[in-house]
Amino acid sequence: MTPIPIEAIEAIRAAGRRMDARGWVPATAGNISLRLADGRIAITRSGVHKGFIPEDGVMTVDLEGRPEASNLRPSAETGLHCGIYRRFPGAGAALHGHSVAATTLSRRRGDHVLLAGYELLKAFPGLATHEAAIRLPILDNDQDIARLQARVEQVWDADPAHPPGYILRGHGVYVWAEDMPGALMRLEALEFMLACELEAARLP
Repeated sequence: MTPIPIEAIEAIRAAGRRMDARGWVPATAGNISLRLADGRIAITRSGVHKGFIPEDGVMTVDLEGRPEASNLRPSAETGLHCGIYRRFPGAGAALHGHSVAATTLSRRRGDHVLLAGYELLKAFPGLATHEAAIRLPILDNDQDIARLQARVEQVWDADPAHPPGYILRGHGVYVWAEDMPGALMRLEALEFMLACELEAARLP
């Protein structure tokens, strides 16, 4: 079995600490992945707190989510990460967190969250100014990951200009980018805007 590059492991561990510091991965929630140069996917193992990922807390799977080491168990939502990498050849990192804002807003909205007029929209491709908007899809959560991924694919097929992210209702957000710094930037921008939306909903 080819070892996972130490740089990839450390990038995933650092992302976990950063997400934990912001309260986006409570308990064992969330998952983090990277596409390796050889095409394998490095992803956090199931049951690991993302703020304290041990050196052996990262494993590899193929694009179908099959573990390279049969004795290791990947995150339950590995199939959603693999779906991103199969669909988008330029995707190099994917992040999933469980923030209060994403969880709460997605329970109260319909099939999307409209984000408009925010400076941080510029973190998303093709948006060079705050005078823009994105419709962030919200999908009902499902314990059947293959069925859930099929619904994600339907959303992508219906909107070719979709943003590189979506929310699972009452669960959390997924984002991806070409590399880990890009994915973290996108996640932070999105979580900031969702927090603003939650605060605005509290105002009279």
